[in-house]
Amino acid sequence: MSFVARHSLSDAAHRAEVLREIEVRGVEMLRLAFPDQHGILRGKTLVAAEARSAMENGVALTSTLLLKDTSHRTVFPVWSAGGGLGDAALQGAADLVLIPDPSTFKVLPWAPHTGWMLCDAYMPDGRVAPFATRAMLARELARAEAKGFELITGLEVEFHLFKLLDPKLAPSDAGQPGTPPDVALLTQGYNYLTELRYDQLDPAVEILRREVQALGLPLRSIEVEFGPSQVEFTFSALPGMGSADMMVLFRSAVKQVARRHGYHATFMCRPRIPQVMSSGWHLHQSMKHTASGRNAFVGEGELLSGTAKHYLGGLLRHARAAAAFATPTLNGYRRYRSHSLAPDRAIWGIDNRGVMLRALGTPGDPATRIENRVGEPAANPYLYIASQLAFGMAGIEEGLDPGPSADAPYDTEAPMLPRSLAEALDALDADTLARASFGDGFIDYYLRIKRAEIARFEAEVSEWEHREYFELF
Repeated sequence: MSFVARHSLSDAAHRAEVLREIEVRGVEMLRLAFPDQHGILRGKTLVAAEARSAMENGVALTSTLLLKDTSHRTVFPVWSAGGGLGDAALQGAADLVLIPDPSTFKVLPWAPHTGWMLCDAYMPDGRVAPFATRAMLARELARAEAKGFELITGLEVEFHLFKLLDPKLAPSDAGQPGTPPDVALLTQGYNYLTELRYDQLDPAVEILRREVQALGLPLRSIEVEFGPSQVEFTFSALPGMGSADMMVLFRSAVKQVARRHGYHATFMCRPRIPQVMSSGWHLHQSMKHTASGRNAFVGEGELLSGTAKHYLGGLLRHARAAAAFATPTLNGYRRYRSHSLAPDRAIWGIDNRGVMLRALGTPGDPATRIENRVGEPAANPYLYIASQLAFGMAGIEEGLDPGPSADAPYDTEAPMLPRSLAEALDALDADTLARASFGDGFIDYYLRIKRAEIARFEAEVSEWEHREYFELF
């Protein structure tokens, strides 16, 4: 009996359908992609003849890929007892088993004859791999469904698109991490939403647009953002896991396609390039009653229902802890600035771009929703969305009151958002609901990885320090 059949992991008819499509569409290579703890896709590429075996018994993946920080350094002692995590199955860099999800099958339009599937990671005994973030979002979605709700999310994603000048491929440029590439601007920016700036970006953006739509992603619009070489792609709302799966595929597709055409795309929040602006990821969210199919956030005689307000209350109460998932890099906290179209405190308002949580719609509008403006585009979408759902559902269950809408967000008294990743991690560490929802084991694991990044940052001598002290003292 196959691994999949033994553990009842996917539908045989669906697997057979994908195998037929692989044959009909002339797929020769198959990429199996696993979203790691940072939302970066890792995995293996097989010849198409191995597809059936992979879909029935999976492929092996080194478990240390769960244990790395953003420099790809393993931050846990894998050769020690329990692999540094108290799990003997992870000791000694043992293997996980990647099982493809046939519902995610795509043919990559930019890579000739190449198929692609997202995978879930399991232990050899059939357990879900510890700390697999896609599985964590699946658990939160199931908990909401048990309460009669289905999560609906939509994405607005900003990023920078540059001309690639020098990819820095000399042997001396290799490292953990390597030397970043040299780039040039495609536009000077600042002409927000002007047609002239859009047309200057169009030759590069058109390449991306074609491939994104060929993937079947529900693209709604492409906009020129305020900063130089900065654009925003927006997408239609999707239920359940849809937006998280789409985000990891979108980011990976954009970077791959851009590189093939001589461009460099980055979802880093604020690149260290003169004059550029910070990029954000605005997450639109609402809840649907599964019994009736109606939007549970729609109010009667007012914009938001009681359910929506309680959901807001949960997001506000746990905003400082949630920042560790919505903005998981040191760089992302450069964006939290007053009077900058980015939030600096845990507050909500009706159609106000200065708040953290922006309520959108009109009374009775079936598209009523909450836009969280706190996230950075580098966030792991499974953790970002799972944390929103966990904290929002807690607000519903506890009947939390978000208080009145803020019309002057930067003048309203409210808890300040963390000013650094270290501050956000401390808030996450102390949040009892986060620990109850995700488990002490996951929270401690996540804290260790992110604090390892902070430790490496603090060990570096920065250009600022050298300029400040080298001549003076």
